[in-house]
Amino acid sequence: MSISPLFDFFKRGEVDRDVRLLAAQGGLAPRAHEQLSILMLLLDDGDTEIRQTAEATLSRIPNPVLSAFLARSDVPDATREFFAGRGVFPAETATAAEETEEPLIEAGATDDALSAEEEEGEDRESLMQRLSKMTFPDRLKAASKGSREMRAILIRDPNKMIAAAVMSSPKLTDAEVEGIAKMASVSEDVLRIIGANRNWMKKYKIFAALTRNPKTPVALTLNILSRLNAKDMSTLAVDRNVPEAVRVAARKKIVANRD
Repeated sequence: MSISPLFDFFKRGEVDRDVRLLAAQGGLAPRAHEQLSILMLLLDDGDTEIRQTAEATLSRIPNPVLSAFLARSDVPDATREFFAGRGVFPAETATAAEETEEPLIEAGATDDALSAEEEEGEDRESLMQRLSKMTFPDRLKAASKGSREMRAILIRDPNKMIAAAVMSSPKLTDAEVEGIAKMASVSEDVLRIIGANRNWMKKYKIFAALTRNPKTPVALTLNILSRLNAKDMSTLAVDRNVPEAVRVAARKKIVANRD
């Protein structure tokens, strides 16, 4: 299981109170793993209301739902131990249907800011205006739970947490990730998130796109350079849009492969 980029902000203590409270209510994290990790973390929050809210939210998750989730092979031992201490243990078996990434509990009805995500015909300019009028928590929810069009706009948001929420969205497709990997307009942090995700880095088109992006950290590119096919390696060796260190390394790989 890859570490959630959104969870990292909570772990580092870089999240404002209103967003922590929203997460404590179960209304932010888009994935089950992420939701439980954040709720467990917020049980030790310095704010009494947030601690109590996180506790109440965890208590509302039905035990059968938790047991089924804990039976998954990708659940960390620390999470199982935490819930064992609360008297909840993994189910005997986990079905394919229980491998969902949907949150285990929702805070309530979908926010009005996202209720129109399936509307057709809204142009990019009006969508950008709607997003610009949202509060920060609502933009976070739009980033993780909104439409593809919302994600395409918010991935460029100057706030790193918004972009991380986009990359945490369970709605994010491989095609979207490939497109993001090609963008020179996204932050290096976003490209690092892609590079740290094992599932995405199994996809040739995604990691190849990273090597061609001039914003990709050189160390990341060099780590995956040997996985390129001969054609892409040759193209990269003469691509003046990428750092010189990448071009030189590509040329050395080509020479070494000839010997």
